[in-house]
Amino acid sequence: MSLPVLVAIVVLGIALSVAAVHFTGGSRKARLADAQQARERFAQDYPDEDATAVRLTSDGQAAFLELGRGRLGIVQAIGDCFLTRVVTSGDVAALTLETATAITLRIGDFTWKGGRFTFTDAADTRAVLDALQARPQNSAKEAA
Repeated sequence: MSLPVLVAIVVLGIALSVAAVHFTGGSRKARLADAQQARERFAQDYPDEDATAVRLTSDGQAAFLELGRGRLGIVQAIGDCFLTRVVTSGDVAALTLETATAITLRIGDFTWKGGRFTFTDAADTRAVLDALQARPQNSAKEAA
């Protein structure tokens, strides 16, 4: 078999494989439709946690859930799946308010570094920013 024919067969095979993956839903991206879906997805990984408020990003790619005791739950779309985390202000490596509705968050966790999150409402942005900046009091120091 000549080299040009072999190259053509390989290229065609790869193209058909990529097309098959795409048309069977392999390139679909996950998205959070509403706060209830974010609660349900978070509850799959953290069934004992109760969120008091849910703040969705404007693109539906992430949600921040207030858990109390200085903790936030995060649900973020990664490809066609969702990643969930519980973070505290102590986990934050860097936090920047970029605009009235956008923050950049960096976490000191090598499995998920954070990202840039844009909200539709400045109040949601401020609430997430405040929750991540808050430093809970150490009860051991207070007792001493």
